[in-house]
Amino acid sequence: MVKISVTNLAGQTRTIDADEGMSLMENIRANDFDDLQAICGGCCSCCTCHVYVEGDWYDKLPAQADDEAMLIEDSECFQPGKSRLSCQIEVSGDMEGLAVTIAPEV
Repeated sequence: MVKISVTNLAGQTRTIDADEGMSLMENIRANDFDDLQAICGGCCSCCTCHVYVEGDWYDKLPAQADDEAMLIEDSECFQPGKSRLSCQIEVSGDMEGLAVTIAPEV
C-alpha cells in the first residue's frame, strides 16, 4: 500500500492507502471521494477525474500521453504544471507521499 494524500472540493484532506498497479482514479473512488466523478471510467475521454498534483510531484510522475494533454488543456480549470487526469496515473511504490487535490468541475 502506498500512502497518498487527497484533498476534496471542501478542502478536507485525508491520507489513503492506495493499491499499486491501480490507477490513482480507481484508488480515490475506492476510498469514497465522491467529488471525483470519473464518468468515463478511466478511458481518458473526459476530464471528470481531473486532479491538481501538489508540490514537486508533477515532475516525478510519468509523462502525460498526448491524448491526456490535449484533453486536460481544454479544461476550464486547467493549471499548467499541476493538472493531470487521475485515470492516467498508475500508482507505484515510488509515489509514497504523493498529494493531490480534486479539481472543480465547471
